[in-house]
Amino acid sequence: MTVDETAASTLERWHPHIERLSFRVSAQNLAQYLALRQHDLSSLQERLSELGLSSLGRCEARVGDSLAAIRATISSINAKAEMAYPPHGWSRRGAALLKRNTEDIFGLDPTGPRTRIMVTLPSEAAATPDLAHELIEAGADCARINCAHDDPATWLRMISHVRGASELLGRDCKLLMDLAGPKCRIIDVSEPEATVEEGEVVDILRSLATRSASNHKAFSISYDAAVGRLAAGQRISIDDGKLDLIVEHVFAGGVAARVARKRTKRGRLRPGKGVNFPDLDLDMTALTAKDLADLDVVLGHADIVGYSFVQTPADITQLRGEMQRRLGRRPLPALLLKIETRRAIDNLPDLVVEAAGQQRTAVMIARGDLAVELGLDSLCEHQEQILWLCEAAHVPVVWATQVLEGLVRKRNATRAEATDAALAQRAECVMLNKGPHLVEAVRFLDDILRRMDRHVLKKSPVLGSLSAWRKAEVRGTFGRSEA
Repeated sequence: MTVDETAASTLERWHPHIERLSFRVSAQNLAQYLALRQHDLSSLQERLSELGLSSLGRCEARVGDSLAAIRATISSINAKAEMAYPPHGWSRRGAALLKRNTEDIFGLDPTGPRTRIMVTLPSEAAATPDLAHELIEAGADCARINCAHDDPATWLRMISHVRGASELLGRDCKLLMDLAGPKCRIIDVSEPEATVEEGEVVDILRSLATRSASNHKAFSISYDAAVGRLAAGQRISIDDGKLDLIVEHVFAGGVAARVARKRTKRGRLRPGKGVNFPDLDLDMTALTAKDLADLDVVLGHADIVGYSFVQTPADITQLRGEMQRRLGRRPLPALLLKIETRRAIDNLPDLVVEAAGQQRTAVMIARGDLAVELGLDSLCEHQEQILWLCEAAHVPVVWATQVLEGLVRKRNATRAEATDAALAQRAECVMLNKGPHLVEAVRFLDDILRRMDRHVLKKSPVLGSLSAWRKAEVRGTFGRSEA
Protein backbone atom coordinates (compact mmCIF):
# COMPACT_ATOMS: atom_id res chain seq x y z
CA MET A 1 0.00 0.00 0.00
CA THR A 2 1.12 3.56 -0.68
CA VAL A 3 1.54 6.17 2.06
CA ASP A 4 -1.78 7.76 1.06
CA GLU A 5 -3.61 4.42 1.10
CA THR A 6 -2.20 3.41 4.47
CA ALA A 7 -3.01 6.82 5.93
CA ALA A 8 -6.57 6.68 4.59
CA SER A 9 -7.10 3.30 6.24
CA THR A 10 -5.83 4.61 9.60
CA LEU A 11 -7.93 7.74 9.32
CA GLU A 12 -11.05 5.68 8.63
CA ARG A 13 -10.45 3.76 11.87
CA TRP A 14 -10.00 7.00 13.78
CA HIS A 15 -12.95 8.84 12.22
CA PRO A 16 -15.60 7.88 14.86
CA HIS A 17 -13.36 9.32 17.61
CA ILE A 18 -12.91 12.78 16.06
CA GLU A 19 -15.60 15.36 16.84
CA ARG A 20 -13.49 18.54 16.89
CA LEU A 21 -13.36 20.00 13.39
CA SER A 22 -10.11 21.78 14.24
CA PHE A 23 -8.38 18.43 14.81
CA ARG A 24 -9.34 16.75 11.54
CA VAL A 25 -6.44 18.25 9.55
CA SER A 26 -4.06 17.24 12.35
CA ALA A 27 -5.41 13.68 12.47
CA GLN A 28 -4.92 13.34 8.71
CA ASN A 29 -1.36 14.63 9.00
CA LEU A 30 -0.63 12.23 11.88
CA ALA A 31 -1.97 9.30 9.83
CA GLN A 32 0.25 10.31 6.91
CA TYR A 33 3.27 10.65 9.18
CA LEU A 34 2.76 7.20 10.70
CA ALA A 35 2.35 5.72 7.21
CA LEU A 36 5.49 7.45 5.95
CA ARG A 37 7.58 6.36 8.94
CA GLN A 38 6.77 2.71 8.34
CA HIS A 39 9.50 2.94 5.69
CA ASP A 40 13.25 3.36 6.09
CA LEU A 41 13.88 6.67 4.32
CA SER A 42 17.57 7.07 5.17
CA SER A 43 18.98 6.26 1.70
CA LEU A 44 16.27 8.33 0.00
CA GLN A 45 17.11 11.28 2.23
CA GLU A 46 20.72 11.26 1.04
CA ARG A 47 19.70 11.17 -2.63
CA LEU A 48 17.23 14.02 -2.14
CA SER A 49 19.87 16.13 -0.40
CA GLU A 50 22.26 15.64 -3.33
CA LEU A 51 19.63 17.27 -5.54
CA GLY A 52 19.33 20.21 -3.16
CA LEU A 53 15.86 19.07 -2.10
CA SER A 54 14.26 18.59 1.29
CA SER A 55 15.43 15.36 2.90
CA LEU A 56 12.03 15.01 4.63
CA GLY A 57 13.82 15.37 7.96
CA ARG A 58 11.46 18.20 8.93
CA CYS A 59 8.21 16.99 7.40
CA GLU A 60 6.39 16.21 10.67
CA ALA A 61 4.00 19.16 10.68
CA ARG A 62 3.01 18.98 6.96
CA VAL A 63 3.62 15.49 5.57
CA GLY A 64 1.33 15.51 2.52
CA ASP A 65 2.48 18.92 1.30
CA SER A 66 6.14 18.01 1.86
CA LEU A 67 5.76 14.95 -0.36
CA ALA A 68 3.81 16.93 -2.97
CA ALA A 69 6.50 19.61 -3.17
CA ILE A 70 9.24 17.02 -3.69
CA ARG A 71 7.21 15.21 -6.35
CA ALA A 72 6.62 18.48 -8.23
CA THR A 73 10.30 19.41 -8.17
CA ILE A 74 11.49 15.97 -9.29
CA SER A 75 8.92 16.06 -12.11
CA SER A 76 10.33 19.41 -13.20
CA ILE A 77 13.93 18.16 -13.03
CA ASN A 78 13.05 15.15 -15.17
CA ALA A 79 11.12 17.33 -17.65
CA LYS A 80 8.00 15.28 -17.11
CA ALA A 81 4.43 16.48 -17.00
CA GLU A 82 4.23 19.41 -14.60
CA MET A 83 2.84 18.62 -11.15
CA ALA A 84 1.25 21.25 -8.95
CA TYR A 85 3.08 22.58 -5.91
CA PRO A 86 1.19 23.00 -2.65
CA PRO A 87 -0.29 26.48 -2.04
CA HIS A 88 2.17 29.26 -1.16
CA GLY A 89 3.12 29.25 2.54
CA TRP A 90 2.27 25.59 3.05
CA SER A 91 5.44 24.87 5.03
CA ARG A 92 4.41 27.29 7.79
CA ARG A 93 0.85 26.06 8.27
CA GLY A 94 1.64 23.03 10.43
CA ALA A 95 3.87 25.12 12.69
CA ALA A 96 1.11 27.73 12.91
CA LEU A 97 -1.39 25.07 14.03
CA LEU A 98 0.99 23.82 16.74
CA LYS A 99 1.65 27.40 17.89
CA ARG A 100 -2.08 28.10 18.07
CA ASN A 101 -2.70 24.95 20.09
CA THR A 102 0.17 25.80 22.44
CA GLU A 103 -1.20 29.28 23.06
CA ASP A 104 -4.70 27.90 23.52
CA ILE A 105 -3.52 25.55 26.28
CA PHE A 106 -0.53 27.31 27.88
CA GLY A 107 -1.50 30.90 27.18
CA LEU A 108 0.06 33.84 25.37
CA ASP A 109 3.47 35.18 26.33
CA PRO A 110 4.33 37.76 23.67
CA THR A 111 7.60 38.82 25.30
CA GLY A 112 8.78 35.41 26.49
CA PRO A 113 10.56 32.50 24.81
CA ARG A 114 8.64 30.22 22.42
CA THR A 115 8.79 27.36 24.93
CA ARG A 116 6.61 27.86 28.00
CA ILE A 117 7.82 27.28 31.54
CA MET A 118 5.77 25.17 33.97
CA VAL A 119 6.56 25.16 37.70
CA THR A 120 5.48 22.62 40.29
CA LEU A 121 4.21 24.50 43.34
CA PRO A 122 5.60 23.41 46.72
CA SER A 123 3.37 23.22 49.80
CA GLU A 124 4.69 26.57 51.05
CA ALA A 125 3.09 28.28 48.03
CA ALA A 126 -0.18 27.98 49.97
CA ALA A 127 1.16 30.00 52.90
CA THR A 128 3.41 32.41 50.97
CA PRO A 129 1.53 34.58 48.42
CA ASP A 130 4.77 36.24 47.33
CA LEU A 131 6.14 32.96 45.96
CA ALA A 132 3.57 32.75 43.16
CA HIS A 133 4.25 36.41 42.33
CA GLU A 134 8.02 35.83 42.16
CA LEU A 135 7.65 32.72 40.00
CA ILE A 136 5.35 34.38 37.46
CA GLU A 137 7.47 37.54 37.41
CA ALA A 138 10.56 35.38 36.74
CA GLY A 139 8.90 33.82 33.69
CA ALA A 140 6.59 30.99 34.78
CA ASP A 141 3.69 30.50 32.33
CA CYS A 142 1.92 27.60 34.04
CA ALA A 143 1.62 26.61 37.70
CA ARG A 144 1.29 22.90 38.45
CA ILE A 145 -0.45 21.49 41.50
CA ASN A 146 0.26 17.81 42.11
CA CYS A 147 -2.85 16.36 43.69
CA ALA A 148 -0.83 13.43 44.99
CA HIS A 149 0.29 15.82 47.75
CA ASP A 150 -1.37 18.20 50.20
CA ASP A 151 -5.18 18.57 50.34
CA PRO A 152 -8.00 20.58 48.71
CA ALA A 153 -7.79 23.40 51.24
CA THR A 154 -4.07 23.81 50.51
CA TRP A 155 -4.69 23.66 46.73
CA LEU A 156 -7.32 26.39 46.96
CA ARG A 157 -4.92 28.73 48.73
CA MET A 158 -2.28 28.03 46.05
CA ILE A 159 -4.85 28.73 43.32
CA SER A 160 -5.88 32.00 44.95
CA HIS A 161 -2.27 33.16 45.10
CA VAL A 162 -1.58 32.19 41.47
CA ARG A 163 -4.72 33.93 40.18
CA GLY A 164 -4.02 37.03 42.25
CA ALA A 165 -0.39 37.29 41.11
CA SER A 166 -1.40 36.72 37.47
CA GLU A 167 -3.90 39.55 37.61
CA LEU A 168 -1.50 41.91 39.37
CA LEU A 169 1.29 41.24 36.86
CA GLY A 170 -0.97 41.20 33.82
CA ARG A 171 0.15 37.68 32.95
CA ASP A 172 -2.09 34.78 31.97
CA CYS A 173 -0.47 32.07 34.09
CA LYS A 174 -2.37 28.84 33.43
CA LEU A 175 -3.16 26.35 36.18
CA LEU A 176 -2.49 22.62 35.77
CA MET A 177 -3.83 20.21 38.34
CA ASP A 178 -2.44 16.68 38.15
CA LEU A 179 -4.66 13.81 39.23
CA ALA A 180 -2.51 11.48 41.34
CA GLY A 181 -3.40 8.31 39.45
CA PRO A 182 -2.60 4.76 40.53
CA LYS A 183 1.14 5.21 41.06
CA CYS A 184 2.42 2.42 43.28
CA ARG A 185 4.19 3.76 46.36
CA ILE A 186 5.75 2.46 49.56
CA ILE A 187 3.12 2.52 52.33
CA ASP A 188 4.82 1.18 55.46
CA VAL A 189 8.43 0.34 56.32
CA SER A 190 9.53 -2.01 59.09
CA GLU A 191 12.09 0.49 60.36
CA PRO A 192 11.84 4.30 60.33
CA GLU A 193 14.33 5.88 57.92
CA ALA A 194 15.50 2.41 56.84
CA THR A 195 18.56 2.40 54.58
CA VAL A 196 19.78 -0.49 52.45
CA GLU A 197 23.07 -1.48 50.84
CA GLU A 198 23.85 -3.19 47.54
CA GLY A 199 23.57 -6.95 47.95
CA GLU A 200 21.17 -6.67 50.89
CA VAL A 201 17.90 -8.64 50.74
CA VAL A 202 14.62 -6.94 51.66
CA ASP A 203 11.08 -8.29 51.87
CA ILE A 204 8.21 -6.72 49.92
CA LEU A 205 4.94 -7.68 51.58
CA ARG A 206 1.23 -7.33 50.96
CA SER A 207 1.03 -6.07 54.54
CA LEU A 208 3.58 -5.61 57.32
CA ALA A 209 1.08 -7.36 59.58
CA THR A 210 2.06 -10.62 57.85
CA ARG A 211 5.79 -10.10 58.45
CA SER A 212 7.55 -13.28 59.55
CA ALA A 213 10.54 -13.69 61.82
CA SER A 214 12.87 -12.75 58.95
CA ASN A 215 15.72 -10.38 59.82
CA HIS A 216 15.25 -8.58 56.50
CA LYS A 217 14.04 -5.02 56.38
CA ALA A 218 10.55 -4.99 54.88
CA PHE A 219 8.02 -2.67 53.31
CA SER A 220 4.49 -2.82 51.93
CA ILE A 221 3.15 -1.07 48.82
CA SER A 222 -0.08 0.64 47.81
CA TYR A 223 -0.85 -1.82 44.99
CA ASP A 224 -0.50 -5.06 46.91
CA ALA A 225 -1.86 -7.15 44.00
CA ALA A 226 1.48 -6.61 42.26
CA VAL A 227 3.24 -8.56 45.00
CA GLY A 228 1.31 -11.70 44.12
CA ARG A 229 2.29 -11.43 40.44
CA LEU A 230 6.04 -11.09 40.91
CA ALA A 231 8.35 -13.96 39.98
CA ALA A 232 12.01 -14.73 40.60
CA GLY A 233 14.33 -12.70 38.37
CA GLN A 234 11.93 -9.80 37.81
CA ARG A 235 13.00 -6.21 38.46
CA ILE A 236 11.68 -3.68 40.96
CA SER A 237 12.69 -0.03 40.90
CA ILE A 238 12.24 2.42 43.76
CA ASP A 239 12.21 6.23 43.73
CA ASP A 240 12.67 6.74 39.97
CA GLY A 241 15.49 4.23 39.78
CA LYS A 242 17.52 5.30 42.82
CA LEU A 243 17.25 1.69 44.01
CA ASP A 244 17.08 -1.34 41.69
CA LEU A 245 16.03 -4.70 43.14
CA ILE A 246 15.80 -8.22 41.69
CA VAL A 247 13.28 -10.74 43.07
CA GLU A 248 15.10 -13.77 44.50
CA HIS A 249 12.20 -15.89 45.67
CA VAL A 250 8.48 -15.78 46.33
CA PHE A 251 6.78 -16.76 49.58
CA ALA A 252 3.28 -16.55 51.03
CA GLY A 253 2.35 -12.90 51.35
CA GLY A 254 5.43 -11.42 49.71
CA VAL A 255 8.75 -11.69 47.92
CA ALA A 256 12.39 -11.40 48.88
CA ALA A 257 14.42 -9.12 46.61
CA ARG A 258 18.11 -8.29 46.52
CA VAL A 259 19.34 -4.71 46.07
CA ALA A 260 21.16 -4.91 42.74
CA ARG A 261 22.09 -1.25 42.41
CA LYS A 262 22.02 1.82 44.62
CA ARG A 263 22.41 5.19 42.93
CA THR A 264 22.40 7.32 46.09
CA LYS A 265 24.58 7.20 49.17
CA ARG A 266 21.76 6.66 51.65
CA GLY A 267 19.40 4.34 49.74
CA ARG A 268 16.42 5.03 51.95
CA LEU A 269 13.14 3.11 52.07
CA ARG A 270 10.55 5.73 52.95
CA PRO A 271 6.75 5.89 52.74
CA GLY A 272 5.58 7.77 49.67
CA LYS A 273 8.47 6.73 47.42
CA GLY A 274 7.37 5.41 44.04
CA VAL A 275 7.74 1.74 43.10
CA ASN A 276 7.92 0.52 39.50
CA PHE A 277 7.77 -3.00 38.05
CA PRO A 278 9.38 -2.83 34.58
CA ASP A 279 8.69 -6.52 33.88
CA LEU A 280 4.98 -6.43 34.81
CA ASP A 281 2.00 -5.07 32.92
CA LEU A 282 -0.03 -4.08 35.97
CA ASP A 283 -3.14 -3.09 33.99
CA MET A 284 -4.30 -0.78 36.78
CA THR A 285 -7.29 1.48 36.25
CA ALA A 286 -6.02 5.01 35.55
CA LEU A 287 -8.68 6.67 37.72
CA THR A 288 -8.66 5.90 41.43
CA ALA A 289 -11.29 6.68 44.06
CA LYS A 290 -9.09 9.56 45.21
CA ASP A 291 -8.93 10.95 41.66
CA LEU A 292 -12.72 10.91 41.38
CA ALA A 293 -13.05 12.80 44.66
CA ASP A 294 -10.34 15.28 43.68
CA LEU A 295 -11.99 15.85 40.31
CA ASP A 296 -14.83 17.70 42.06
CA VAL A 297 -12.30 20.34 43.16
CA VAL A 298 -10.08 20.23 40.08
CA LEU A 299 -12.84 20.94 37.56
CA GLY A 300 -13.83 24.11 39.38
CA HIS A 301 -10.40 25.68 38.99
CA ALA A 302 -7.97 23.98 36.60
CA ASP A 303 -7.26 25.26 33.09
CA ILE A 304 -5.54 21.92 32.38
CA VAL A 305 -6.15 18.50 33.95
CA GLY A 306 -3.14 16.20 34.14
CA TYR A 307 -3.97 12.52 33.59
CA SER A 308 -1.41 10.33 35.34
CA PHE A 309 -0.67 6.80 34.12
CA VAL A 310 -3.08 6.95 31.21
CA GLN A 311 -2.48 3.85 29.09
CA THR A 312 -5.47 3.15 26.82
CA PRO A 313 -8.11 5.13 24.90
CA ALA A 314 -10.67 3.62 27.27
CA ASP A 315 -8.93 5.45 30.14
CA ILE A 316 -9.53 8.74 28.34
CA THR A 317 -13.16 7.88 27.61
CA GLN A 318 -13.68 7.14 31.30
CA LEU A 319 -12.16 10.44 32.47
CA ARG A 320 -14.07 12.45 29.87
CA GLY A 321 -17.31 10.83 31.01
CA GLU A 322 -16.57 11.81 34.62
CA MET A 323 -15.78 15.36 33.49
CA GLN A 324 -18.96 15.70 31.45
CA ARG A 325 -21.06 14.32 34.27
CA ARG A 326 -19.75 17.05 36.57
CA LEU A 327 -19.62 19.92 34.08
CA GLY A 328 -22.80 19.34 32.12
CA ARG A 329 -22.77 21.66 29.11
CA ARG A 330 -19.83 23.72 30.33
CA PRO A 331 -16.68 23.37 28.18
CA LEU A 332 -14.10 20.74 29.08
CA PRO A 333 -10.70 21.90 30.31
CA ALA A 334 -7.59 21.00 28.35
CA LEU A 335 -6.21 17.52 28.99
CA LEU A 336 -2.54 16.69 29.59
CA LEU A 337 -1.70 13.04 28.89
CA LYS A 338 1.23 11.98 31.08
CA ILE A 339 3.15 9.27 29.23
CA GLU A 340 4.73 7.15 31.94
CA THR A 341 4.64 3.52 30.80
CA ARG A 342 5.66 1.37 27.87
CA ARG A 343 2.00 0.58 27.22
CA ALA A 344 1.20 4.30 26.91
CA ILE A 345 3.97 4.68 24.32
CA ASP A 346 2.65 1.71 22.37
CA ASN A 347 -0.82 3.29 22.32
CA LEU A 348 0.27 6.91 21.90
CA PRO A 349 -1.23 7.60 18.43
CA ASP A 350 -4.63 6.28 19.54
CA LEU A 351 -4.37 8.12 22.87
CA VAL A 352 -3.73 11.40 21.08
CA VAL A 353 -6.63 10.90 18.67
CA GLU A 354 -9.05 9.85 21.41
CA ALA A 355 -8.15 12.90 23.50
CA ALA A 356 -7.55 15.63 20.90
CA GLY A 357 -10.50 14.43 18.83
CA GLN A 358 -12.78 15.66 21.63
CA GLN A 359 -10.91 18.35 23.60
CA ARG A 360 -7.75 20.45 23.67
CA THR A 361 -4.83 18.12 24.42
CA ALA A 362 -1.14 18.19 25.31
CA VAL A 363 1.31 15.37 26.09
CA MET A 364 3.90 15.16 28.87
CA ILE A 365 7.06 13.10 28.49
CA ALA A 366 7.31 11.92 32.11
CA ARG A 367 10.95 10.94 31.87
CA GLY A 368 11.31 9.70 35.46
CA ASP A 369 8.86 6.82 35.22
CA LEU A 370 9.70 6.22 31.55
CA ALA A 371 13.39 5.85 32.34
CA VAL A 372 12.53 3.13 34.84
CA GLU A 373 10.08 1.42 32.50
CA LEU A 374 12.26 1.57 29.37
CA GLY A 375 15.83 1.97 30.61
CA LEU A 376 17.89 5.14 30.15
CA ASP A 377 19.26 4.08 26.77
CA SER A 378 15.81 3.41 25.35
CA LEU A 379 14.37 6.58 26.92
CA CYS A 380 16.74 8.73 24.84
CA GLU A 381 15.30 7.24 21.65
CA HIS A 382 11.65 7.28 22.71
CA GLN A 383 11.58 10.87 23.92
CA GLU A 384 12.63 11.98 20.45
CA GLN A 385 9.97 9.87 18.78
CA ILE A 386 7.29 11.26 21.11
CA LEU A 387 8.31 14.79 20.12
CA TRP A 388 8.06 13.92 16.41
CA LEU A 389 4.72 12.13 16.67
CA CYS A 390 3.13 14.94 18.66
CA GLU A 391 4.41 17.55 16.21
CA ALA A 392 2.73 15.56 13.44
CA ALA A 393 -0.52 15.76 15.44
CA HIS A 394 0.09 19.48 16.18
CA VAL A 395 -0.13 18.60 19.88
CA PRO A 396 2.06 20.52 22.39
CA VAL A 397 4.60 18.54 24.41
CA VAL A 398 5.81 19.10 27.99
CA TRP A 399 9.43 18.06 28.68
CA ALA A 400 9.44 16.92 32.32
CA THR A 401 11.43 15.39 35.18
CA GLN A 402 14.67 16.61 36.77
CA VAL A 403 15.14 19.62 34.52
CA LEU A 404 17.82 21.76 36.25
CA GLU A 405 17.35 19.59 39.33
CA GLY A 406 20.71 20.57 40.84
CA LEU A 407 19.89 24.26 40.53
CA VAL A 408 16.35 23.86 41.86
CA ARG A 409 17.40 21.85 44.90
CA LYS A 410 21.00 22.86 45.66
CA ARG A 411 21.57 26.02 43.61
CA ASN A 412 24.20 24.17 41.62
CA ALA A 413 23.29 23.27 38.04
CA THR A 414 25.58 20.85 36.23
CA ARG A 415 26.78 21.24 32.66
CA ALA A 416 24.70 18.20 31.71
CA GLU A 417 21.59 19.79 33.22
CA ALA A 418 22.13 23.04 31.31
CA THR A 419 22.48 21.07 28.07
CA ASP A 420 19.31 19.11 28.86
CA ALA A 421 17.45 22.38 29.45
CA ALA A 422 18.68 23.67 26.09
CA LEU A 423 17.43 20.50 24.35
CA ALA A 424 14.08 20.93 26.10
CA GLN A 425 13.50 24.02 23.95
CA ARG A 426 12.31 21.69 21.18
CA ALA A 427 9.22 20.97 23.28
CA GLU A 428 6.42 23.50 23.71
CA CYS A 429 6.71 23.56 27.50
CA VAL A 430 9.34 22.61 30.09
CA MET A 431 8.47 21.56 33.64
CA LEU A 432 10.52 22.37 36.72
CA ASN A 433 10.00 20.41 39.92
CA LYS A 434 9.72 22.09 43.30
CA GLY A 435 12.73 23.06 45.36
CA PRO A 436 14.17 25.91 47.47
CA HIS A 437 15.75 27.68 44.49
CA LEU A 438 12.83 27.40 42.07
CA VAL A 439 12.59 31.13 41.32
CA GLU A 440 16.26 31.31 40.37
CA ALA A 441 15.83 28.20 38.20
CA VAL A 442 12.92 29.82 36.34
CA ARG A 443 15.08 32.86 35.51
CA PHE A 444 17.96 30.65 34.38
CA LEU A 445 15.70 28.48 32.24
CA ASP A 446 14.01 31.53 30.72
CA ASP A 447 17.43 32.82 29.64
CA ILE A 448 18.48 29.46 28.14
CA LEU A 449 15.23 29.15 26.18
CA ARG A 450 15.57 32.68 24.78
CA ARG A 451 19.12 31.95 23.66
CA MET A 452 18.11 28.69 21.98
CA ASP A 453 15.20 30.42 20.22
CA ARG A 454 17.82 32.32 18.20
CA HIS A 455 19.34 29.11 16.89
CA VAL A 456 16.82 26.24 16.78
CA LEU A 457 13.20 25.75 15.75
CA LYS A 458 12.11 22.20 16.63
CA LYS A 459 14.65 19.99 14.76
CA SER A 460 15.88 22.73 12.41
CA PRO A 461 18.78 25.14 12.89
CA VAL A 462 17.85 28.79 12.40
CA LEU A 463 20.63 30.31 10.31
CA GLY A 464 20.94 33.76 11.80
CA SER A 465 24.34 35.41 11.90
CA LEU A 466 26.87 33.74 14.19
CA SER A 467 28.06 35.83 17.11
CA ALA A 468 30.57 33.45 18.70
CA TRP A 469 33.47 34.49 16.46
CA ARG A 470 32.57 38.10 15.79
CA LYS A 471 35.28 39.39 18.14
CA ALA A 472 37.87 37.22 16.41
CA GLU A 473 36.95 38.85 13.09
CA VAL A 474 37.50 42.29 14.59
CA ARG A 475 40.85 41.29 16.10
CA GLY A 476 42.03 39.63 12.93
CA THR A 477 43.46 36.16 12.35
CA PHE A 478 44.97 34.52 15.49
CA GLY A 479 44.40 37.72 17.45
CA ARG A 480 46.76 39.88 15.33
CA SER A 481 45.46 43.21 14.14
CA GLU A 482 44.97 43.41 10.41
CA ALA A 483 47.02 46.14 8.63
